[in-house]
Formats: sequence, structure tokens, C-alpha cells
Amino acid sequence: MSTVWALRREALLRDCLVSPDVFLPMVDRLGEFAMPYQQALETEADQHPMHLYLQGLLSNLEHKNAEKIAALVDVERQIRQDFIGTAPWDPRPLVAVLVGQVADELGEPDGIIAFDPSRFPKRGAPSVGVKRQWCGHRGKVDNCQVGVFMGYVSHRDHALLDFRLSLPEEWARDEQRRQAGHVPQEVR
Repeated sequence: MSTVWALRREALLRDCLVSPDVFLPMVDRLGEFAMPYQQALETEADQHPMHLYLQGLLSNLEHKNAEKIAALVDVERQIRQDFIGTAPWDPRPLVAVLVGQVADELGEPDGIIAFDPSRFPKRGAPSVGVKRQWCGHRGKVDNCQVGVFMGYVSHRDHALLDFRLSLPEEWARDEQRRQAGHVPQEVR
């Protein structure tokens, strides 16, 4: 454990109103839950200090962004930013694990797979896929991104399974914009 994290952890523990021991069973459950995902990403985890990122996500930081997490775990911000935003890795093994868990834990005879396109307002245009288009959230044409979400739904429960960000034709044809947004060549 890094010195910065150890000091922060001690400060947090001193301020606890509830003994941190109360949360140990949850941490064990989280570890059990995460194990299949860790195994699915073994080659990726070898390339990136993923455990430091998870440490930041599970911390008590008010705003969990690359800069704050990097300071917490005592790593240069750009290393965290690259891992979070631009490091190439394949999410399909994680989705396969998730789909299997949802089927095992939530699967029902009346369960269905539902697809939902949603639009998200964005300021400016540098975020990948942003363009002026109908934005239902705002009820008008405005800058927004479009995502398509795949979920499992039954009478008993629901779960998000996968999602894709839509890439407008203007983005697909603009090589400079694609490079600036780190859009892989295989994405059309």
C-alpha cells in the first residue's frame, strides 16, 4: 500500500462513526464478485495497475476522477488518465462474465433483453460522437451524444448488460477528430 493511501486510510478510520470491521464482510463479497472479472482481464491487469484505480473508486473521495485517484494512490495523473480513457483493452470478456452472472442470478422465464437509445446533453463538441441533434432530455436540437443500452428485464429484477456510443457519420469521416478522440480504426 502506498504511503499516501496509508495515511489517508488512517485518517478515514479515525473519523469513522462506525467501526470499519462492520464493512469487512462486504469487502469480502465484493472481492468474490470481482474475481471472475479480474480473471477475464488477467492480461489487461498485467499491463496496467488496475488495482490502484479500483482502490480510488472504492475510496471516500468526493469526486472520483483520474486526477483525484492519482493523487490518492500516489501515481502520476497521466498514467491514470491513460488507463481510464485511452488504454486499449477489450471489454467483451467482462460483458460475457456479466451476462453469465445475470443469467445465473436473475434469469426468469419471462425475462427479456431490452434495447434503449438515450441521448445525453454535452457542452462543446470535442467529446466523441457529439453533434447537434435532437436531444430528448432538453426537448430540442442541441449538442448531445447518443448511446444504445442493452438490459435484462424480468418481473423480478433488471440489469444493464452492455452499451455502445453512437458515432455520427461526420465523426466517422473526420480522421483528425477521430485521432483526437482516440476512436479506434475498427470503429466505423
